[in-house]
Amino acid sequence: MTTKYENAVLDDQASIEDLKSINPVWGDLAVRVAGEVWGKPLLDQKTKALITIAIDQMALKQGATYEEIEELIVFASMYTGFNKGATTMGGLNKLRHDRGDI
Repeated sequence: MTTKYENAVLDDQASIEDLKSINPVWGDLAVRVAGEVWGKPLLDQKTKALITIAIDQMALKQGATYEEIEELIVFASMYTGFNKGATTMGGLNKLRHDRGDI
């Protein structure tokens, strides 16, 4: 299922609740700051989500394919190191399995 948002933070109630569940004050701050950054107009939401792929599922919610994410991980491994790339690729594989996409 693909869900595209105008603002991938402010329009994603589940993510907001997740952030606030960590700590309400910290979560509120994170939502406000991230919402502002994600609201900047020059990069589209999918591109921003691909940049943050190591953190969560946001890129998938913005319409990125597993293949695009895999290519991004391969590319980024040249700059972040292969250990981080392996960890990230493993996380993507686990996510794929958990979502039943394998």
